[in-house]
Amino acid sequence: MPSSRPPPRCALSALALAAAACASSPSSRPPSAPGPNPEVKPPEARAESERIGKATISHVSRPETVPFRPELLRRLSLPPGFRADVFAQELGSPRMLAVGSDGAVYVTRPRHGDVLLLRDRDGDGRAEERKTVLSGLPLVHGITLHQGRAYVATPTEVWVANVLPDGSWGERQPFLRDLPDGGQHANRTLAVGPDGMLYISVGSSCNACDETNPEHAALLRAPLDGSRRERFASGLRNTIGFGWHPDTRELWGMDHGSDHRGDDVPPEELNRLVQGGDYGWPYVFGQRQVDPIIGDPPSTTKEAYARKTVPSVLEYQAHAAPMGMVFYTGAMLPAEYRGDAFIAMRGSWNRRPPVGYKLVRLRFENGQPRGFDDFVTGFLLDEGSQHFARLADVAQAHDGALLLSDDTNGVLYRISRAR
Repeated sequence: MPSSRPPPRCALSALALAAAACASSPSSRPPSAPGPNPEVKPPEARAESERIGKATISHVSRPETVPFRPELLRRLSLPPGFRADVFAQELGSPRMLAVGSDGAVYVTRPRHGDVLLLRDRDGDGRAEERKTVLSGLPLVHGITLHQGRAYVATPTEVWVANVLPDGSWGERQPFLRDLPDGGQHANRTLAVGPDGMLYISVGSSCNACDETNPEHAALLRAPLDGSRRERFASGLRNTIGFGWHPDTRELWGMDHGSDHRGDDVPPEELNRLVQGGDYGWPYVFGQRQVDPIIGDPPSTTKEAYARKTVPSVLEYQAHAAPMGMVFYTGAMLPAEYRGDAFIAMRGSWNRRPPVGYKLVRLRFENGQPRGFDDFVTGFLLDEGSQHFARLADVAQAHDGALLLSDDTNGVLYRISRAR
């Protein structure tokens, strides 16, 4: 499938005024060229924010970043019996995490184009070993480990390498070379499912538009020989965090709602992801609510289209920006946490007061989600005007602790039971 395509066709109603709710993606970029910096919105998206944001949001607020200092750990709030420590710091821009069966922690760094190996050899909760296992791969983001092999993703490619006995990686080999171009959401994520297939999340190329490439705003699936791929689910604006419940094997994911609809609409969605499911973006969100700003889809109405979509199971505050997600299967946390999910909420850039900037627990009972609880908060300071972390991913360490990455100040936090 070609990796370049014509710009997406926007379908807007008069409610959008004269503003385009669709940012043209840089689709003319060759597949091998670096995509947009994951922390810097492309010019088209910034222009969209200026045009539509003025019409729909009275004021926006992105908290000022303050440097990390060890004493800031005392500002964090956790449930009784838990503590937060620094596992590693001065990491630059750590994003997505994977943990090997031997305890090795791997972290991707898109800005640096590499993957680091971190290891706590003496068991004191801090990483003494740090080395680069992959380099020269601009915007590398998604990562997963499976049966001695490491899979990593850039905006348009997936690569695979053998994990060697010392934790380093062999020479990387191409797995998929023609994923859709990056556009507004260039950060791909990966996981191998219980079916032994590789799942690849591909976000939308824009904020809200009629995509011309059916592999955008979708979850793809491919066998581990890379021989083919298929679209597993669609209508997903940007489902970065997803995973399978350890008991039911059902697939769950958190999807980002569209921007520029106000401070509280649309919500972030928890979806049960099923094969062939259409989750509504860009025309429908949440419990089959139609987007009042975008126009009708081709050949039908939004109302009719909504009836064919899969509604969300739970919803979360708009603009919280859910990122990494992991189901807990360890033994360090109390037994009632097993089978629950943890989600890193990156935090809003366009809302006042800001929301997110926290780690939340998604409670499950009998395999079904029941609600969200704050688990680690306090990364916002001075009534939300400042922050010292924007969270990217959460993973379960080999000893059952939780690892939480912050790509703003380059810190990897370790959440554990208090000693």
